[in-house]
Amino acid sequence: MKQEAQIWVSELGERVTCIEKIKVMKENLEEIKQIAQDIYEDGILMGISPSQLKNCLVNIMHNLHNPYTN
Repeated sequence: MKQEAQIWVSELGERVTCIEKIKVMKENLEEIKQIAQDIYEDGILMGISPSQLKNCLVNIMHNLHNPYTN
């Protein structure tokens, strides 16, 4: 299934239009998707519950922090 192009916006709701920024985001997301898939598959092969694996990955995302704010 082909994914639609993501429209990125700033905290102010302004659209991010820089082609290079969009390209970097796309590449980063493709990389993290592959890493997450590898973790998921490895965990399943190790006998770990698929739902526990997904919850762990979601928890990691929920606990990301912005190092650029005070």
